[in-house]
Amino acid sequence: MAVLKVIEVLANSEKSWEDATRKAVKKASESVSNIRSAYVNEMTSVVKNGEVTDFRVNVKITFEVN
Repeated sequence: MAVLKVIEVLANSEKSWEDATRKAVKKASESVSNIRSAYVNEMTSVVKNGEVTDFRVNVKITFEVN
């Protein structure tokens, strides 16, 4: 039986939600090992002068506890 834990990570990108998700997983992997999955819980964006300037994600990252 595996024991799994879930953490929430907020990340942003000027490029896309996909890039923001990749950044969230990369940052989490600096301090957490055995990451199993990433679930994008929420996506938002910042708009300035009618243009999207920032993509933001709230990601739930699941990892196995040793």
